[in-house]
Amino acid sequence: MENIGVFLLMSLLLILVPGPDSGLVIQNSIVHGKKAGMKTVIGSVSGLFIHTAAAVLGLSALIVKSAWLFTILKWVGAAYLIYIGISSLRTVLRKEEPAAMTKAKKQKSFYLQGFITCASNPKVAVFFLTFLPQFVTDNLNHMLQFSLMGLAYGVMTIMVFTLYVLLIEAFSRWLKKPIVQKALQGTTGAVLVTFGVRLALERQP
Repeated sequence: MENIGVFLLMSLLLILVPGPDSGLVIQNSIVHGKKAGMKTVIGSVSGLFIHTAAAVLGLSALIVKSAWLFTILKWVGAAYLIYIGISSLRTVLRKEEPAAMTKAKKQKSFYLQGFITCASNPKVAVFFLTFLPQFVTDNLNHMLQFSLMGLAYGVMTIMVFTLYVLLIEAFSRWLKKPIVQKALQGTTGAVLVTFGVRLALERQP
């Protein structure tokens, strides 16, 4: 791989840019705790590895070039983000506190939330298809290089998102105050809805 240092730096900066995945990790960590946050992180990174495999196999190019595949994936991802965001906003608007969840809600699959949010986002497919090839060395195995870069990006994502979870855990006593939790859950819910709407309006590249 060429310019590995530049790749790692650019990857870190891109991971730090707020997006649907980090928004979901932060929300689940605040509302449901450290374990839920980490499950969301693992789910999100699993979605990243799906995109890596798709890039290696050439499926990302097919998604980007096919209008109907891109549209289907886009609408699935947008609908799911909006659903999660609206669910959070509805909880905030109820009279009971966000922490007062039903048993069914406590058993929800945070891993699946993270996985679907990432895997159904066509912008991630576009990113992998346009960003990774810039660091490929022509005289080396392209599939291996794509795989290693995808793995490195996934590991860095785990590190950054885990830091978010740990910081939230460190301030959990303050964050779990009802008024603070409602404000943060309302904010992250609105952010997720916004990301969903933006994704729905995304045009095929």
